[in-house]
Amino acid sequence: MAVTRAIDGIFGRVGVTANLHVVDIDADGADEGRAVAVRADEQVVIASIFKILLVLEFARQVVEGQLDPAERVLVTADDRLGGWGLAGCADDAEVSLRDLAYFAMSVSDNTAADLLLRRVGADVLPMLAAELGLARTRIVGGPRQLVEMMLADVGARTEADFARIFPTLTADQVRAMRVFDPQRTTSSTARDITRLLALIWRDEAGPAQACAMVREWMSRQLFWTRLAAAFPPGVRVAGKTGTLPGLHLEAGVAEYPDGGRYAIAVFARTEQLATRRIDVDLAMGEAARTAVEALRGG
Repeated sequence: MAVTRAIDGIFGRVGVTANLHVVDIDADGADEGRAVAVRADEQVVIASIFKILLVLEFARQVVEGQLDPAERVLVTADDRLGGWGLAGCADDAEVSLRDLAYFAMSVSDNTAADLLLRRVGADVLPMLAAELGLARTRIVGGPRQLVEMMLADVGARTEADFARIFPTLTADQVRAMRVFDPQRTTSSTARDITRLLALIWRDEAGPAQACAMVREWMSRQLFWTRLAAAFPPGVRVAGKTGTLPGLHLEAGVAEYPDGGRYAIAVFARTEQLATRRIDVDLAMGEAARTAVEALRGG
C-alpha cells in the first residue's frame, strides 16, 4: 500500500526501524481495510507501555470493590526506583493508590507503578492479558524486576553502580541485556496493543467505569512530543510512552471532533542508544497521523 511505503519513508529519514499498527476503533474488527500495519506482528519490547494493563487491572479491582482507591501508601527511600515522579522525592511521601495510578500514567513513574503492582498482584496481569485476547503479550514482573535484571546484567549492586558502569558499555553489550530481548522481558506486538486500547475505548476491557478511569489517566500524560505533537488542534490524544536506550515507544488513541477514534501503537528502534531524539519522536507522530489520515480518507 502507498501508505505503508510513505510510513517506511518517514522512519527511513531518521534512520530507525519501526513497528506500527493503527486501527479504526469503531470499525468491524474483521475489516483489515480499516487498519494500517507495518511489521505489526513482530514481538517487541514494550517497557512502560505495560502500565496500561497495570492501571486497567487496578481500575477493575476498584470498581469491583476489591481495592479502595483512597487507601494510603507511604513511599520511603527503599521504595524509590529511577525515573520521574516519586523517585525524585527527598523525603517520605504519603499518597493514595489512585494517585499512584495517576503518577504511573502521567509521568511514567516507576516507583508508583511498582507500588501499585504490589497491591494489585503481579500474577494477575498475565491472566488479564489472556482474558482480553492479547495472545502475544508477555508480562515479566514490573519496574523493580526490570531494574534488578539490568543491575545483574552489568554486574552492578546498586543503581549508583549501574550509573557508573552503563556509560562504559559498548552498544553490543547494551543490546545483549535481557531488557532488550522480547523473549526474556515484557513484550508484545503493535497489533496486540491497539487491540487493548480499542477494548478500553469501547468499554469492553472491563466495567465501563474502569475503562473510563484508564482513558482519563491516559489523557493526562505530560509527554507530548511523540503522538500528540502530530495532530491538529481539536483532536484529543491520550497516550502512554515507553523509553529505553535506543527504544522510543508510544501507544495511544486519537479522537476527532466528528467522533472518529483511532488506536495507535508505534515502536521505533534506533542504532544510537540516546533516549532523547526529538527527530524520532516527531517522526513517530507523523507516521501515526499519516496512517490515521489514510483511514479517514477511505
